[in-house]
Amino acid sequence: MKLTSTSFRHDDPIPGRCAFGVPDAVAHMKLGENRNPQLAWSGIPAGARSLVLICMDVDVPSSLEHFNKEGKVIDNDLPRVEFCHWVMVDIAPRDGAVGEGECSNGITPRGKKDPKGPPGSRQGINDYTGFMAADPEMAGDWYGYEGPCSPWNDERIHHYQFTLYATDLERCRVEGRFTADDVRKAIDGHVLAEARLTGTYTMNQKLLK
Repeated sequence: MKLTSTSFRHDDPIPGRCAFGVPDAVAHMKLGENRNPQLAWSGIPAGARSLVLICMDVDVPSSLEHFNKEGKVIDNDLPRVEFCHWVMVDIAPRDGAVGEGECSNGITPRGKKDPKGPPGSRQGINDYTGFMAADPEMAGDWYGYEGPCSPWNDERIHHYQFTLYATDLERCRVEGRFTADDVRKAIDGHVLAEARLTGTYTMNQKLLK
């Protein structure tokens, strides 16, 4: 099974147009176009009944003490945790694709409520839901894809893992307001194959030079 993209190559940078935040010389960060990258999948194994897509940033700082603070840096050696950027289930078990910007194009305050996806698919909430919870203008349930927005003072380049799972489940056993963790639990023991595509991103201008 293969997962590919025309928006970026494996282990290469994700383009700024697919990011939630992009570098700014004055303010450090400004909002990006937030377009989902193009993705295509093929080689689906026999016996697969549905596909699942999850995108995780695996380099999120475990402490936000120095998050985007002037005069501070987030040390490369700080322990890291995951942050979900996209979770989608019930994708038809056949070769397919989503175009760039097809599922997300721009930023919707309080989150997208019914983002577009492949026919029959369902999308869960990503971790912007928790991250934005304290902001009265942005708090809400953030469904679908939201792009990279790594801290501008982080010494580590972030890695975004898009993982496609082929499962033997006709319908993923999650309902309503589900998360990536809910989906991982639901497909445990039901995965026939998986494919991964990794992109990188940073807003630290020192790392961009």
